[in-house]
Amino acid sequence: MIRLLLADDQALVRGALSALLSLESDLEVVAEVGSGDAVLEAVRQHRPDVVLMDVEMPGLDGISATEQVRAAFPGTRVLIVTTFGRPGFLRRAMQAGASGFVVKDTPAAQLADAVRRVHEGLRVVDPVLATDSLVAGESPLTPRETEVLRAARDGSSVAGIASRLFLSEGTVRNHLSAAIGKTQAANRAEAVLTAESNGWL
Repeated sequence: MIRLLLADDQALVRGALSALLSLESDLEVVAEVGSGDAVLEAVRQHRPDVVLMDVEMPGLDGISATEQVRAAFPGTRVLIVTTFGRPGFLRRAMQAGASGFVVKDTPAAQLADAVRRVHEGLRVVDPVLATDSLVAGESPLTPRETEVLRAARDGSSVAGIASRLFLSEGTVRNHLSAAIGKTQAANRAEAVLTAESNGWL
């Protein structure tokens, strides 16, 4: 029996996934959580074989949670199951230690098969997304530019971003300017949108 933990902030999605996967005779959903912050403790308590992880969740995002799980429990596999099939997410998820990456509209039988293959130690990646990822390439942003652009998501002022990240306003302006140039955007709001659509943030 393959023991599963479902991590998704949408209760309806968790319920549907649980119902579908529980129909498989060799799969058992042992726990469900609704935030990235709760994943590691749930893995500690329930010792699942495979975690089905969403990317965008409250608190810790799914990619960071994947990194935590793989560091603390190397034997536990992670399969990313997300609505957001963005090339940058795929690359970051694999770098964080995920064994697979599929989108939520994957047919139930294929999802169950993906779980089994990941459990066996194989990698499973949505083929369309894999192609898109190769075409898109890696993020052109440095870690600091990424951090500054993330902080600019909510429309904060340069002073607000500087205060939050403990940087000077001049440094924030420089990083924003570099990020705008690298994303070929007209302004920082457009740079945020471009980076988000590519899964770089």
